[in-house]
Order: sequence, then structure tokens, then C-alpha cells
Amino acid sequence: MIPKKASIPGPYPILHLAPRLYRPSIVFSRDDRSGAGKAPALSARILIVEDDFLVASDVEAALTEAGFMIAGVASSAEEALALAETHQPVLAIMDIRLAGKRDGIDAALDLFGTHGIRCLFASAHHDEVTRARAQPAHPLAWVPKPYAMASLVEAVRVALLDLRGDTK
Repeated sequence: MIPKKASIPGPYPILHLAPRLYRPSIVFSRDDRSGAGKAPALSARILIVEDDFLVASDVEAALTEAGFMIAGVASSAEEALALAETHQPVLAIMDIRLAGKRDGIDAALDLFGTHGIRCLFASAHHDEVTRARAQPAHPLAWVPKPYAMASLVEAVRVALLDLRGDTK
């Protein structure tokens, strides 16, 4: 006896041939940070200074996934200095606009002057005047917003290599 074909009502006649092959499935994809951390990371504590909670959370997740240790997340210059004192990060990822009266350049200058901590600026504010004002902090790089997490992770890797004196 020949088995009866299963048929599924609807405008798709091909579905009756192999209904399991054509069932839609939900696929969730992550942003570009999912492949960013597949290479071994340099072990280093990184301070994130960003007053936008969502951006700071994304940066923290991407760097953690890439294998970096996070020294803390600060939303103001004062908080960044306190975390630097306590956790002694090797590098700070610094936004220019921060909560409070002082901005990221003030924080970067204090971090460099007091602790010798250099910054990677990740900000939408990167004009010539801003860069000139930040120059005494000896920034390692500027990553303009908006940025992809993979490019930020790569910039952190390069900055850490620069700090170690290696070349890419």
C-alpha cells in the first residue's frame, strides 16, 4: 500500500512534499561582537568611562567576551579616578561627554598625570580642538562613535600592544 501524502493547506504547494524541511525557524543573531573575541586576549584590566548605560554595557560585554578583565565602569570623571585608584587598570576607554561637571578629557589628564594610565577615546567628539586639548594625556587611539564593537575590541588590542611596545 502506498502511504498517503501529508498535505498542508495554504498557498505553498511544495510544502506537502517535505513539510519538516520548510518549517520556519527563528534564528537570533548577535551583533558583530560575537566574532570579535576569538583570538586570545592580552590579560589586562580595562576601565570603561561612559555615561550612557547601554553603551557601557555593550562595551563591557564585548571586552569580557574578548577575554579582557574589566576594572570597572564609571559614568563620571570622579568615579573613574576612584576606580583607577582601587583597581589600577592598564588602559581606560574614555568618552568625552560624561555625567558631572568634568568631561572625559579632564578625567584622561588626571588618570595620566596621577596614575600613568593612558586612554583610548571612544567618542563622537573628535574634532581638532578636542584632540588638541586631549593631547597632553597621550591618547593611544580615537574611535569615533558610532562604532562597531569588533572595531573597538581591535582598537583595544592594538592599544595594549602599543603599551607593551610590540608592533602589530
